[in-house]
Amino acid sequence: MKIFGVDIGGSGIKGAPVDLERGDLAEERFKVLTPHPATPDGVADGVKQVVEHFEGACDRVGITFPGVVTGGSTIRTAANVDKSWIDVDARALLSEKLGGLPVTVLNDADAAGVAEMEFGAGRGRKGTVLLLTFGTGIGSALFSDGVLVPNTELGHLELDGHDAERRASTKVKEDHDLSWEHWARRVQKYLAHVEMLFSPELFVIGGGVSRKAHKFLPLIEGIKAEIVPAELQNNAGIVGAAMTASRL
Repeated sequence: MKIFGVDIGGSGIKGAPVDLERGDLAEERFKVLTPHPATPDGVADGVKQVVEHFEGACDRVGITFPGVVTGGSTIRTAANVDKSWIDVDARALLSEKLGGLPVTVLNDADAAGVAEMEFGAGRGRKGTVLLLTFGTGIGSALFSDGVLVPNTELGHLELDGHDAERRASTKVKEDHDLSWEHWARRVQKYLAHVEMLFSPELFVIGGGVSRKAHKFLPLIEGIKAEIVPAELQNNAGIVGAAMTASRL
């Protein structure tokens, strides 16, 4: 069975077939830019372009979405894509766009967390584990003894009077040309707030910035929980989406 994972982000849509035995991409991923405005039809066309880039038949496609997804299909929030996504039946839309292929849809950070708990930094960990993905926004995936609590969206907690992701996302670092030291202080403040609320034993830091964890994690102080970079880095969402699709 050939299963694809596709990760919809605020800036890019990337995907690849996934080897579910290894928990890794079976081929090099392909990426297209997220259209602006990121409307349902425009994003669905991007997903189709990613899937059709790869030769050969596909059996199922797992797709992440940067917002709350209820019932495995209905979009409830759309912070980093067009608001016209809200209340859309994403599974039906994307399946139709992909010629009727079976499709699963889940929150992007939840997908990354599922992959990290199975194949990465959270493997074998019990207790409370919290994966945070830093990118266009901040995504979150909360696990209690390995069981996912879906759609937490902790990037929208208030921090200094703003959504936390408006203060501590990677996009904010880039947009304001913040130094690693300055940005690490913002991340530290955010982690302290989340730790106060959930008391996790482990923070897993994901998203593209996890490749540069050595530049900022050593600068973070005063957090009681263990903090580690995601092992699957920015491929975790693709792998987790495919894992979810395999369980159809």
